[in-house]
Amino acid sequence: MKVIIIEDEKPAARRLARMLKELGIEAETLLHSVKDSIQWFLKNSHPDLILLDIQLSDGLSFEIFEEIEVKSAIIFTTAYDEYALKAFKLNSIDYLLKPIDIDELKVAINKFKANRINTGKQSFDLDQIRKLLVNPLEKNYKKRFTIKLGQHLKMIPVEEVVCFYSENKGTYIHTAGNRDVLLDCSLEQLEEQVDPAKFFRISRKYFINIDYIKDIIAFTNSRLQLKLSHFEADDIVVSREKVRSFRTWLE
Repeated sequence: MKVIIIEDEKPAARRLARMLKELGIEAETLLHSVKDSIQWFLKNSHPDLILLDIQLSDGLSFEIFEEIEVKSAIIFTTAYDEYALKAFKLNSIDYLLKPIDIDELKVAINKFKANRINTGKQSFDLDQIRKLLVNPLEKNYKKRFTIKLGQHLKMIPVEEVVCFYSENKGTYIHTAGNRDVLLDCSLEQLEEQVDPAKFFRISRKYFINIDYIKDIIAFTNSRLQLKLSHFEADDIVVSREKVRSFRTWLE
């Protein structure tokens, strides 16, 4: 099986290649931009599968398809969770959210192999997906969370949420009133419920509110450490794979 990776962050590309190797798959080529990818496709036979980042250093990866009729199957990779949830779920397309987990990668690869055997090809409307990425669908986001505390129900406005975090298999809200409240849902489910302009999933553990960022500090391995108002913790760190999209989100 011939596989290539198109990912503008070279450390992320190498990490993905290592994970593929653990699954017994050798990525033949690593590409890092729209321009380089177009040139490569003009000179090489198309692979069976492309692991394709949406946002490349010189534009959206969909620009590749404007120049080249790519005949490969595609698994998209993205740090833009709201885009993937809106665009890809509507079109039944495989995608992996960064930071990519090897178990999730294995599931996606197995699904690709099964689809190739059953259908021989992958079919989806790239123009429709691009429109959704450039003009995301409007959505009504949660304005408050209703929490049961003993015999009482308490309403927590989203404006009072400093962050969501996972711990010991539970998901918690930390409020501006310095209170931790257990939620009956996962961080993944919360990503569909709250406004992505206000909240950002910086790691597997933390999902933070932009209004409570007190300080941003350069950290080891090109990561960023955050200090939040009303919440003390030393492990609030933007994962390396999400640093670039986090910087974009801040702007």
